[in-house]
Amino acid sequence: MAYVYDPANIFARILRGEIPSDTVLETAHTLAFRDIRPQAPLHVLVIPKGPYVTFDHFAAEASEAEIMDFMRAAAQVCALVGAAPGQ
Repeated sequence: MAYVYDPANIFARILRGEIPSDTVLETAHTLAFRDIRPQAPLHVLVIPKGPYVTFDHFAAEASEAEIMDFMRAAAQVCALVGAAPGQ
């Protein structure tokens, strides 16, 4: 499947700093931020910084470093916001 990344999408604009965000965690390959219109009391978005269209696109084409960074960042965010088991 061919993926077409839109550099004007809202997440790309957030990554470039054109739209402000309430950052929870930022790493080399990942950005986590609070949703501006949360659908739950605790709603944090975790996105890769690369030009990926969908999760399957990310899983298929991201480097091992990007995938590992994303997964570790997701775990860190859970701990930071108290969503990890035992917290």
